[in-house]
Amino acid sequence: MGDRDGVAGSHRHDPPEANTLPAPRVLVLYNQPVLPADHPDAGSEHDVLDTVDGTAKTLAAAGFDAPRLAISHDPQPLLDELKRNPPDAVFNLFEGLATQTATEVSVAALLEWLNVPFTGCPSAALALGRDKIRTKHLLAAAGIPTPPYQVIDPALGPAGKWAGGWPAIVKPALQDASVGIDQGSVVTTQKELNARVRHLIRAYGPPVLVERFITGREFHANLVEDAAGDLTLLPPAEIGFTNDQPGLWPVYTFTAKWHVDSDEYQAAPLLSPVTIPDDAFGRLRAIGEKAYRLLGCRDYARLDVRMTEDGGFSVLEVNPNPYLDSLALVNGLAAIGRTHEGLVVGLALAAIARGGRTVPPGFITVPAPAAVV
Repeated sequence: MGDRDGVAGSHRHDPPEANTLPAPRVLVLYNQPVLPADHPDAGSEHDVLDTVDGTAKTLAAAGFDAPRLAISHDPQPLLDELKRNPPDAVFNLFEGLATQTATEVSVAALLEWLNVPFTGCPSAALALGRDKIRTKHLLAAAGIPTPPYQVIDPALGPAGKWAGGWPAIVKPALQDASVGIDQGSVVTTQKELNARVRHLIRAYGPPVLVERFITGREFHANLVEDAAGDLTLLPPAEIGFTNDQPGLWPVYTFTAKWHVDSDEYQAAPLLSPVTIPDDAFGRLRAIGEKAYRLLGCRDYARLDVRMTEDGGFSVLEVNPNPYLDSLALVNGLAAIGRTHEGLVVGLALAAIARGGRTVPPGFITVPAPAAVV
């Protein structure tokens, strides 16, 4: 991360003692997909397999010992591996089981309990990122712009009439990857809102989050952190909504995100990177850095934002465990002269350093993209 690309270089110059040292061991940990292939949400958990493959190959090409481990409902294989072959760090690609989504937090907390350093955000940040409601409360309390919202949970009593303006969007509060989001999520009357709330509570359980739907441009803003703790906002990506048919909303639905053969997917291309005016980029950077620090993120994170009518930005979500192979991230890095391989290697080195091990200069190198096979 940071300027490690320039330090490590793309050519290996081993110090004399390098051949006598064991390669740093980085365990690539991920969630074994558990949904049947015909499940409507299956696509959201299978993309991790490609990320694991690319990450492990990059680490191996860089000089790491990079075994892989998939776990599902039983964490015992992870405990056994950590005891039998203690790694210098874990490259954490565990996104949570589709049937037990909170395990995303549990695995990070388990690694923290065992004092095993790992890449990415700590468990507290992951927990907040999964909880859209508490994140909204924090954003609002900290003065970070976010759409007006209402929490609906039968356990908290009657919801009351929505007063945040129309159109509104209704989301399951404890899901991610656009699960539970479709064209019916955007509503324009109280009757439609009430029906959508009932549907989501039946399908996913409470609570439900209602927000004012911002109709402006939607951006993915990735932030990466260097070893010194300095943040870089990458040039953003934009969801280029192209379907202007009456009755269809510019919303990044589950279908638009995951069903590659669908009309919605074709009508919501990810444009990356895009250029926005310097003053707007400065505002986005200030908002992004504040939100990143507020949630206690580490290494990398992503903000989903909408541009408002006055050219400002409104934060929809803070994602502390974004898709590592996203074109928004890959192309954003390339736009500032960095590589995805350099990011992966930097994340591993940063985690190893947090565990107290020093890797000799030149022992690990950043492979060129063509070198990863």
